[in-house]
Amino acid sequence: QVHLVESGGGLVQAGGSLRLSCAASGTIYSINAMGWYRQAPGKQRELVAVATSGGGTNYADSVKGRFTVSRDNAKNTVYLQMNSLKPEDTAVYYCNVDLRTSIRTVSRDYWGQGTQVTVSS
Repeated sequence: QVHLVESGGGLVQAGGSLRLSCAASGTIYSINAMGWYRQAPGKQRELVAVATSGGGTNYADSVKGRFTVSRDNAKNTVYLQMNSLKPEDTAVYYCNVDLRTSIRTVSRDYWGQGTQVTVSS
């Protein structure tokens, strides 16, 4: 089994900062991409940022220059540093990890339980 535990959400004023963390544990053979998605009320879930196993990163246009994704491979943990937060960043943020549980399995996506981020104006 694989478990993803998220932390770091909360309420912050516009212009403030938050840092999300997501730690993967359990039966893990290898990890590919680690990243974050978000879903605001009445909207579809969207990609926020992703960090590949090769060190590359990709961001949604709406967060470029404000958010930074990073990972600690020794801890199987991915982070999302969010600066200059705006009310439109309000959403439930979900951790997403693409990993293999053994050499005999193909990789698949695992999701965290979600953490609420609310930005007040």
